[in-house]
Amino acid sequence: MAIQTISIDFPSDILLALNESEKELKSRIKLILAMQLYKAHKLTIGKASQLSGLSRFEFEKELSKNSISISSLTEEDVIKDSEKLH
Repeated sequence: MAIQTISIDFPSDILLALNESEKELKSRIKLILAMQLYKAHKLTIGKASQLSGLSRFEFEKELSKNSISISSLTEEDVIKDSEKLH
């Protein structure tokens, strides 16, 4: 798997204000980006968990903690599927 590096510039006092190390902030940014891209249907759950650096199970737990649905099924999808069973 090839790795792409993207640099983000921010004020030097941000780490101090957040009381986080550079590694902790990088991990948090990757997780938040992955969750938002998943929520916007830009990435599958598998690709989003890969971006986050977490296992799929750990990523799903983070989605749940942040009230982001793991399933993309709508109520209408569920009703249509249940009608097919009858």
